[in-house]
Amino acid sequence: MGDGPSGCTVRAEGSAAGAIRTPPRSIPGILRQLGPGLIIAGAIVGSGELIATTKTGAQAGFWLLWLIIVGCVIKVFVQVEFGRYAISSGEGTMSAMDAVPGPRLRVNWLLWYWLVMFVFSLCQLGGIVHGVGQALAMSLPLDGSFNRLLAAQDAWDARSAPVREQLRGNYPDLASSRFKSRQAAVRQLENAVAERIGHPRPSERTPGLFWTDDITWAMIVTLVTIAILLAGRYAVIQNVSTAMVAAFTAATIFCVVAIQAHEAWAMHWEDLAAGLSFRLPPVVVGMSRWEPLSTALATFGIIGVGTSELVTYPYWCLEKGYARFTGPKEPSAAWADRARGWLRVMRWDAGVSMAIYTFATVAFYLLGAAVLHRSGLDPKGSQLIRTLGEMYVPVFGLWAKWLFLFGALAVLYSTFFVANAGHTRVASDAVRVFGIGARREAQRRWWIKAFCVFFPAFAAVTCILVRKPGELVLLSGVMQAIMLPMLAAATLYFRYRRCDRRITPGRLWDLMLWLSAVGMLIAGAWAGANGAFDLVRGLGL
Repeated sequence: MGDGPSGCTVRAEGSAAGAIRTPPRSIPGILRQLGPGLIIAGAIVGSGELIATTKTGAQAGFWLLWLIIVGCVIKVFVQVEFGRYAISSGEGTMSAMDAVPGPRLRVNWLLWYWLVMFVFSLCQLGGIVHGVGQALAMSLPLDGSFNRLLAAQDAWDARSAPVREQLRGNYPDLASSRFKSRQAAVRQLENAVAERIGHPRPSERTPGLFWTDDITWAMIVTLVTIAILLAGRYAVIQNVSTAMVAAFTAATIFCVVAIQAHEAWAMHWEDLAAGLSFRLPPVVVGMSRWEPLSTALATFGIIGVGTSELVTYPYWCLEKGYARFTGPKEPSAAWADRARGWLRVMRWDAGVSMAIYTFATVAFYLLGAAVLHRSGLDPKGSQLIRTLGEMYVPVFGLWAKWLFLFGALAVLYSTFFVANAGHTRVASDAVRVFGIGARREAQRRWWIKAFCVFFPAFAAVTCILVRKPGELVLLSGVMQAIMLPMLAAATLYFRYRRCDRRITPGRLWDLMLWLSAVGMLIAGAWAGANGAFDLVRGLGL
């Protein structure tokens, strides 16, 4: 975890002269001071990559590879600017957002939207812990109820396929260009299929299947996570999780290379050229033209450095000690030299983590496009984990199931654990900024312990009530994407109005920061408009 305490360090308070350190100048010295970005990378190579990114590849094929790469690379400039503010001021993201000009209702309006987004982020953790539960129930069943649910769904799907094909001609609106008419026809067809078979597709609403052992496993994982968070044994778990994530990511990259030996799954230069052509996917029967792009832009909010990671990153920088080592801001040339040095370390930290999660993200996307898209598979609902596992079958065969389940456990649990640890840090600072409490260290630690219990418990309840882990992840992605332009605007304000002239970046960096802000604006605007459209459509207006 670095040089900070295992508790929450939200401000670089009381920076004694003994805490000040000369920043390393050599590359080996800089590498030894990395840490916050690696923690963020461990969280990133999780729900976004394993679920959202592969789902985008499954829907869009190779066509949106360009958007995935842009989503990973472009947000790092905003990330560094938040880190620059933290190092120079010793304050976390909550204080930073509260300082942005704009309407106030006790606190800045940005913080109120962040609060809404934060709730959805906790719901996302519900989808993640459900994914962990599914993986454990498939590999280590307690009573076999989840596997029985999957078997019942498989049997129903096998019976329904010929019936659906037989009845399809009775519903000409299935080919309608109007979304509302097409969706109504789909519902009518599915109801007719269920009536013909005698019962709807088995789900958690089927009698006797509400509490399957995937939910039991999710509850066990939640309780274990609460115990670890309260004990503060972050370092051991994070090191183990990081090793497991690295192993699974390496296996995924190997899979992407190895499928080239399989004619049916091999990727060609034409596929990659299409993915980098900055074009939208072609129209697919049964799917709206905009659905893959909508999924991708929702994914944009959480792949790479998502909104939650952008907010959390400064707290890890503070805990590592970058601000403490720099010392309180002062007019001396020595402070400016230290600040520039530790900013260099922080940029290396962010850049190395970006390289790691970009390679991982592209690998997951390509595997989803090459295998799932060509197979016509879309990971969702109770079939999420099993469908994702199909990506590894062409290379690993019978071993694919166990490899993927191991990887899913590592990747998803790493995200669940690190995200909860990060959320406690952000929320304890938010309590202070909102004026509720936590101004003294004892109060702050009490709030941290309370959040260590409440956040995983909230995710567990969401897991029980909403049995759609993939959809929960994407919904959170939409809410995070909406906040991206807000954060971009905030960093531009910090850059041009609050940044000490002695540590300002160069013109090339400013150009990339503006490009990042524009990209985040487009993604946020689309996510907001599409979300509103979906709401209106859902209400039948």
